[in-house]
This record gives sequence, C-alpha cells and structure tokens, in this order.
Amino acid sequence: MASSDYSARHLSVLEGLEAVRKRPGMYIGSTDSRGLMHCLWEIIDNSVDEALGGNGEDIEVILHPDASVEVRDHARGIPVDIEPKTGLSGVEVVFTKLHAGGKFGSGSYAASGGLHGVGASVVNALSERLDVEVDRDGKTWAMSFHRGEPGRFADVDPKDPKPDSPFSPFISGSELTVVGKVKKDVTGTRVRYWADPQIFTRGATFQTEELLARARQTAFLVRGLGIDIVDARGSESGEGPTRELFKFDGGIAEYVDFLAPDSPITETWRMTGSGTFAETVPVLDDKGHMVATELQRECTVDIALRWGTGYDTVFRSYVNIIATPKGGTHQTGFEAGMLKFLRAQVEQNSRRLKVGNDKLEKDDILAGLTAVLTVRLPEPQFEGQTKEILGTPAVRNIVSAVVAKAMAERFGSSKRDDKTQASLVLDKIVAEMKSRVSARAHKETQRRKNALESSSLPAKLVDCRSSDVANSELFIVEGDSALGTAKLARDSEYQALLPIRGKILNVQKASVADMLSNSECASIIQVIGAGSGRSFDLATARYGKVIIMSDADVDGAHIRTLLLTLFMRYMPDMIRDGRVYAAVPPLHRVIVMNPGSKPNETIYTYSEAELNGVLAGLKKSNKRYQDPIQRYKGLGEMDADQLATTTMDRAHRTLRRVQIGDAANAERVFELLMGNDVAPRKDFIIAGSEGLSRERIDV
Repeated sequence: MASSDYSARHLSVLEGLEAVRKRPGMYIGSTDSRGLMHCLWEIIDNSVDEALGGNGEDIEVILHPDASVEVRDHARGIPVDIEPKTGLSGVEVVFTKLHAGGKFGSGSYAASGGLHGVGASVVNALSERLDVEVDRDGKTWAMSFHRGEPGRFADVDPKDPKPDSPFSPFISGSELTVVGKVKKDVTGTRVRYWADPQIFTRGATFQTEELLARARQTAFLVRGLGIDIVDARGSESGEGPTRELFKFDGGIAEYVDFLAPDSPITETWRMTGSGTFAETVPVLDDKGHMVATELQRECTVDIALRWGTGYDTVFRSYVNIIATPKGGTHQTGFEAGMLKFLRAQVEQNSRRLKVGNDKLEKDDILAGLTAVLTVRLPEPQFEGQTKEILGTPAVRNIVSAVVAKAMAERFGSSKRDDKTQASLVLDKIVAEMKSRVSARAHKETQRRKNALESSSLPAKLVDCRSSDVANSELFIVEGDSALGTAKLARDSEYQALLPIRGKILNVQKASVADMLSNSECASIIQVIGAGSGRSFDLATARYGKVIIMSDADVDGAHIRTLLLTLFMRYMPDMIRDGRVYAAVPPLHRVIVMNPGSKPNETIYTYSEAELNGVLAGLKKSNKRYQDPIQRYKGLGEMDADQLATTTMDRAHRTLRRVQIGDAANAERVFELLMGNDVAPRKDFIIAGSEGLSRERIDV
C-alpha cells in the first residue's frame, strides 16, 4: 500500500503533478471520453515526433480488455542515464516533471507537435498506474508509477499487471530496473497505463472511430509511418481483437485523393519549399536565467492539391502534424499566394477567357479545390491553448512564396499535360467567377414574384398566383403537349409549370460555363430563384416543392435522371431539405363496365403486376372491362381530368420524395452513371444485365 508519510522526495516529485490532478481540465480539456483520448494522443504524439525525426517507422496502439492502453514504438527510446540538474533518470524526468523533455531547447527535435514535455507527465499524473519499458544500450529498463509517484507494484502474475496491486513508493531514491536484455541495435519505448477512475467520469471510454480517423490522418501526414491499431477489448466476450494498419507511402498526395469528394480535372499537384526567418525568443542560459535571444528558424512547406469538377472546398492545414482547423498564417499565405498568381494568369489570358472588369475572389479559386497544407517549424506560436490557429507571422510570406513559385513552374511548363490542366483550372475558376457575378446580379434584381417584376422570369414559365412559398409547387413538365394538358389540370393558385424540351444537358460531364449557357438548365435555376453551386441560398427558393413530371417510359426516366443530376450537382440543399419530388403518373386505365344505368368505374394502375392483379380480381368477380386497356405512353395522352386526378390533385396523387441517405455514396453513383468514365459504367450495366427480363423493357 502507498505510504501515508510524505518525505521531501515525495513532495518534490508530486508538487507539479498534484496541480494536474486538482485541475485536470486545464491540461486535457475535460474528464470524459474526450479527455481520455487527449491523454492517449499525448503518448502517441511522442512516438510520432520521433518518427518525424527519422527514428522508428512503426507505432502500435493496443486497447487492452482491462481498460488499459499500450503504445509501442521502435524509436531511440527515452534516455535512461542520469539528468545532471535533477539527479534523476531521464525516464523519471519525462514522466514526473512538467515542461521537461526533448522539446525544450535541447535540439533533439527540429519540429515537434508542440510542448509535449507536458504530455507524458500529465498522463502519468492522471493514471492509476503507468508502466514504461525502454529498450536501450542492450537492456530493457522498466519503471512503474502510481498516480504520478514512482515505485513498485507487487503483481501476483508479472505477465498480468493490475492497477490495484499493492504499491510501494520509492523513499530514498528511485530505481530504474533492468528486466531483460536486447540486441545492441534494438531500441524503443513501451508505455501502458490505466486511466484513474478518480479523475475520469464513469462511462469514459476510448473512441475507436476517432482513434482510427486520427491514426489514418497521421499516417498520411508522416509518409512511410505505419500505425497499427489493435482493439482487444472484445476478446473477453469472445469476439477476438480487431486490427487495422495505416501506412501510406504517398503521404499527403494520397491524403488529397482520399479526401476529394468529386472527380478530378487536374492531377494531384505537389508543392514543396522552405524559407528562413528570425525570431526573438527567451532562452535559458547556463546560469538558469531567461535571456531574449534572436534565433534563425527554418520553415518547410509541403502542399498537395487538385481541382475537381464540383464546387465544394476540402482544405486541411497542419503545423508539425497538429491540425489547425481554424487556419492561421500558413493558410492565409496559401490563399494570398494562390489568389495573386491566378489573378495575374486570368489577366494574361483575358481575351481567351472572355473576362471583363470582374476580378477573381478567394471563393472562386477555392471552388472544387481539395488541398492539404503542412508546415514544419520549431516552436510554432499558436493563438490560444487549443492550437487551432497558427500565429507565427513570418510563415505567411514563406508559404505564399512557395505557392507562387510552384504555380509559376506548373503554368510555365512545356509539357502537354501541364498545359492542358493549367487551361482547365483557368476555365473552371473563371466560370466560378462568372457564376458568382451572375448570381449576385440575379439576386439583386429578382424578388418574390409580383406583377411588376414577373418579366424577369422566363416567358415559358406558367406561374402560380400564391406568394406562400411553403404552399407553392413547381412542376417541371416534359414537352409542350404535356404542358397544354397540365395547364388545364393544375390548380393555378399554388401550382406553377415550367416546360422543358427533350433531354437537358448532362451536367455531370459539362463544365459550369456550359451548364449556365444551356437554356434549359439556366431557366430551371432562374425560376427556382435561389442561385446555384456555392451561391445557392435555400431561403430564397421560390417554391416549397419542385416536382419532376416526366413520361412513364425509358426516355422519361432518363430525363428525370438528368434533372436529378442538375439538382445534385448545383442545388443539393433542395434535395437535403426534402423539396424535390418525382410525380408518379399511371401506366394503365381500366374501365369497368357496370350493368344498367350505373356509371362505369375507372381504375388506374401503375405497374404491370398491379394491372394483372386488378384484371384477375375483375374476372373472379365476373365483372367486364373495356378491351383493349388503355396504355399511357406519355402524359400528353391523358386529358386534363385524368391528369389532375392521377398526378396533380393533392387529394389523390402519389409523389416520390427524392432523398440523400449517404451523400458520398450518392456522389459515387452519379459519377458512375453520368460521369465521363465509360468503362466502369459499362461494367455496371453488364453486371446488372442478368437481373433484367425482356418483359420489363418498354418497346
């Protein structure tokens, strides 16, 4: 059991760690699962920092069934020799002293994840038990701690350590025990700890998905580093351990390909470079005084990016592998350098691009961009404790210069692929600029419809009278023949009609400029009145429902697919908000002949199976029906009463709401069915052909 009498030695060891135990939130943010994960990443980051320095290529993280966690690496190993200022071994210094370790001016790390000397000692202070083993100098050294205090645990089985085993603290001096031998060239560190239930809330657990996501991210950022995650917590219930290894030799180039939500229009471009800057920082001199000293710092920049066909921006920035989700000087430098360069390129090519006096803005160049920006520098200055914003001012100009130089090389290249991709990038960003300018002008001139302003809308729109957006409906109708019938069938108070001629442009293949120049696509966007792409504003949409009303044949299904592609690419919020529907017109009209003066009965069916069931029921009831049965080939074959009853009247119609269950999967399906790459679509059709019967084909 732990001794109740504290010696001067105990006090010197625990003076800093007691503060951590009293105010854990100051160091790990919270004492729930988030704080538990923070502790784990403090230990893992120490191994990652070693890998950043070229020491060790493998890290293994094991979640044990007894709620402990173990981190193993094959780096240099924590120093085991005596640290002269404290008279303690390097292992004890790292795990018991705040602000101690290789990141505090010793020169061991050129660029680390921050002041991680705090990390190991904080985790130790908040652990009921922590065991550390170090392979170094041909030996395996070991030490254990109980809530930050070094000592020995009397385990019943040394191979099965327990946090509640009897503990004896060291009194006169700590002992770093030799527990084994290894080869001279074998080095590494193993840390296993049990989080203290006195500190962490009940129910706090290690989050597997969060652990896997960050492990994947780290493996992308440190090229060649392998991170092996083993979750053995299910072994007690007989499920067995699960294992996942992350290792990416392509580094951040693979990361960009992983993050990109759309198909590419450029290859993944890499931009690397470095710069130096002077920084005045307080440095500890030989006498223990802090002296302001000017140091020369080096900042290395590594960027991977590509433009895609979409307009969403995916941007990730990191400083020494620390994520900076709110940006900072490095991201500002990237955006400034890119904007300045591309503005100059657009001006040089203004005649070909047909650019007037409008200027590119940041959002134009970021549309469809997927980028990962990493910078590495010693002692980065962050704004705030959370390290979400980089504040080192000199980094801005360094990143901007690297971007400008790399882009100039790419755009000045004589290679055919580089020229083609550079041209595509300019076409895309100029199209985004024109779309933004057009949307802004349209937004300024367009208002909710009234008699004075309705002339700004397409002439072919047959609008409704109501100004109540939630109650109004826009029917997109296939063809003029259906329009004529629909005019008579609609309720003009709240139902508007917009006819389209034939099949609209496949926007999955077309550029933004082609889409905007297509009259049918432009009319649909203008009538809905909420803009498109990045400028889309759901709050300004003029209709509560948009209903696609196409014929019940193959061509009608294709037109519906093309329209859904337009909504998915440029107005996805309409689908997410449940405002897009597909009308369900009937396929057959069965007239049941009643005897005598009783009027005949009309039955509509919507599939062959339903028709066969209805006919079988009529024969069984000995009822006669007109033959041949009317088969609707198109909406234009119906009269107004029939169309109103079956498709437009709210009391009787059936609508199918279009929804997105999984946005990423939906994007993949649209790219497969409507994209430029033909081979996967052909394979998809061949694979699905076995399930199609000839009877289902409408010929």
